[in-house]
Amino acid sequence: MSLNFIQALGTKDFKEIYDYTIDAFSETPDFNWTLDEIKKEVKEGWELYGVKNEEDDIVAAVFIRIEGESMLTKNTGLQIPHQGSGYNHEIKEFFEQKAKENKLKKIFHYCRIDNFRMYSLNESHGYKKTGNSLSEGQIVEWVKNLK
Repeated sequence: MSLNFIQALGTKDFKEIYDYTIDAFSETPDFNWTLDEIKKEVKEGWELYGVKNEEDDIVAAVFIRIEGESMLTKNTGLQIPHQGSGYNHEIKEFFEQKAKENKLKKIFHYCRIDNFRMYSLNESHGYKKTGNSLSEGQIVEWVKNLK
């Protein structure tokens, strides 16, 4: 099990991730999954990565943004055939690796308030709920302090 994280560097890359994943993520409540919204997120400073598995299929999309000594993170859910595969753990490890490479002190992760699978995953990776929320309370903020 090994994922590749491919940074999207322009409209062509954004479109590839969007086209590949439209059926899987168009109904995801965490994001308004449109090409315009993806471009807006990137314009606001988020880096977009397509997450590919061994078969070169995009199984998720992740966003990261560095602010001061912290990294902000969020990701789409995994496509259904890939849930339970351990890929979400690899995504968390990717976030930690990127934060350490940039010598950051904290990772903030954002997920939907009713995404209880992500709650368990966050807790298993040492994240704690901050008590802060976004989108009128629909998105919960988690934090992990790095050593």
